[in-house]
Amino acid sequence: MAFSALLLTEEPTDDPKRPRIVATMTELDESELPEGNVDIAVDYSSLNYKDGMILQGLGRLVRSYPHIPGVDMAGTVVTSKDDRYQPGDRVVLTGWRVGEVHWGGFAERARVDADWLVPLPDAISTRQAMAVGTAGFTAMQALLALERHGLEPSSDNPLLVTGASGGVGSSAILWAAARGHHVVASTGRLENTADLEALGAAEVVDRAELADNPSRPLLSERWAGSIDAVGGDTLAHILAEMRLAASVAACGLAGGNDLSTTVIPFLLRGVNLLGIDSVQCPYEHRVEIWEALADSIDADKLESITSEVALADVVELAPRILAGQVKGRTVVRCGGTG
Repeated sequence: MAFSALLLTEEPTDDPKRPRIVATMTELDESELPEGNVDIAVDYSSLNYKDGMILQGLGRLVRSYPHIPGVDMAGTVVTSKDDRYQPGDRVVLTGWRVGEVHWGGFAERARVDADWLVPLPDAISTRQAMAVGTAGFTAMQALLALERHGLEPSSDNPLLVTGASGGVGSSAILWAAARGHHVVASTGRLENTADLEALGAAEVVDRAELADNPSRPLLSERWAGSIDAVGGDTLAHILAEMRLAASVAACGLAGGNDLSTTVIPFLLRGVNLLGIDSVQCPYEHRVEIWEALADSIDADKLESITSEVALADVVELAPRILAGQVKGRTVVRCGGTG
């Protein structure tokens, strides 16, 4: 059976080490799909920062071409060689380097390993699942990690969310506010203040307050917890302002992967630095995260940060998402209605 897909191929250039990446809408046959024991009719994928890099051929995230990008997907099982899934089951996939080393979600069909899938809760449509997407999944993963380390919802426990206008940040505000946390959103776009407050932010601060690497290892105690989607100097600054025994869930590298700090916040304040990796997340934890999402989603608010594009229109958005010009979540309609 033929299906439509966004296929990436390489074209040679004058520099043999820098081939040109070309994206083309094409028709493929199911026999061309990679190995896997579950075939999925993909309803939706989503456009993430990593997708933007792959579409622009940056970062060597893809080593083998031709390739179908799309780092997440939601849809319906068509055929399955695994007893855990039957035709008609709705499933969602985030992580496992789909869209990097394995063909991803920017197609009407996909073939994947059953171990990578999670049954989609009844309360979430496939479109909503991709409005959540890898970014929203990561945000809930970070929030649950903070709660396991003692963060309790209270107006006395400010939770800082950095990169608040981006996919992880805006999602984190939604989930944290829904769970009763006092959210302080940090953004470089103060013109988005009203939008962030509508999502549930109790306060909005200029990211410039947190952008410098502090000259002292400790500053005044300020945050009861933080979801940091930026990294770099911002993370160093946050660590210096954490309260005693507070935790930072770090899940972003937009500000760089270097961290210039000392052991002082960890030794004298007992700060916890929690690394959040949504790629190879254990099955039980993935199920827990999606169940928490089902309980926390406000459909109207989620829709307010979601835009939808056709699969054929994804390529033109790649430069914009890398430039930070895409706000909120972008779902990619691949085949279904969700």
